[in-house]
Amino acid sequence: MAVIGAGQAGLCAAHHLRRAGLAAIGSLGWQDAAATFVVLDDSPAPGGAWQLRWPGLTMAAAHRAHTLPGMPLSVPDAEASAASAVPAYFAQYEDAFALHVQRPVHVRAVRRDGDRFAVESRHVRLPDEQVTFRARALISATGSWGKPFWPVYPGRDSFIGRQLHARDYRTPAELADGPVVVVGGGASAVHIVAELSAVTPTCWVTRNPPRIDPRDRTPAVEAAAAAGAMVARPMFERIGARGVWFAPWEPGDAGAADGGAADGGTDDDGTGGAGTGWVDGPPFVAAGAIVWATGFRPSLGHLAPLHLRTPGGPLHLDGGAVVAEPRVLVIGSAAGGAQGCGAETSEAVRDLLARLGP
Repeated sequence: MAVIGAGQAGLCAAHHLRRAGLAAIGSLGWQDAAATFVVLDDSPAPGGAWQLRWPGLTMAAAHRAHTLPGMPLSVPDAEASAASAVPAYFAQYEDAFALHVQRPVHVRAVRRDGDRFAVESRHVRLPDEQVTFRARALISATGSWGKPFWPVYPGRDSFIGRQLHARDYRTPAELADGPVVVVGGGASAVHIVAELSAVTPTCWVTRNPPRIDPRDRTPAVEAAAAAGAMVARPMFERIGARGVWFAPWEPGDAGAADGGAADGGTDDDGTGGAGTGWVDGPPFVAAGAIVWATGFRPSLGHLAPLHLRTPGGPLHLDGGAVVAEPRVLVIGSAAGGAQGCGAETSEAVRDLLARLGP
């Protein structure tokens, strides 16, 4: 069995495999085990995408960091950086359950090899050396961090300032020269707006009226709201060389909004609850930078050789199992859902093992 990815979903799956009696490759006596599994992860250290989040994201705001099965997530300081606290927790978890994650290993492709899958991988620091694992089944927990979504808007290529996706945002100081336009309606956008608005003029734009999840109302967000910064304008019409242009807007237009992601892609955090709505403003807003907090798409390119999609269509899943190939599970955010730590992951792994038989 091969598990690709050691974020929340991948570690959950590995835990359930251990509980089912499979031995992790690299563990004591694994060579003599009746069934084995390997976890392949391309991150440089434990922590999945959490280690790549911006330092200012606190545990209080990281409400998508879930407890892994068998070991509670306990962080005494809610203001601790999630980029440090969650990876430390993941590292403890890997050690406690002897999961022996192989890293940094990049899986290039998965192909059929008789009644098995050939998982072609390369060590990130030794790209000329390929290792192929043969597996009866595959669990893909590769998330979406590797595929940031950049929406297409008129004039985007004409902008002479800096454009960056939220995944590449680090600190407000790097954009303090401003002004900054932040695009997106998810939790990442909420917290980035709160940080940036404290150091530079910030304009928040969303496709639909923003709805801030109560869990995202951290002290920093509340302070920004009190300063009048946590209000958004409707999506701009086009981008110019030095800023963005808005179409005329009437307050009644908000009634036509239907909620959802602010970008047309997969929102990385999602929102809900009461919010502050849209506000009007001048037709042109100057900007020295645009932050696209517009979510991600599933990272599933390694499955392309299996031809699991219908031509031009989506990847169809049934309880995590790929309908076209039930020996392949796609779990976590790569499946377009939650992070994959709940009962649904346990059930999906159990069903997979039952399909494989002895």
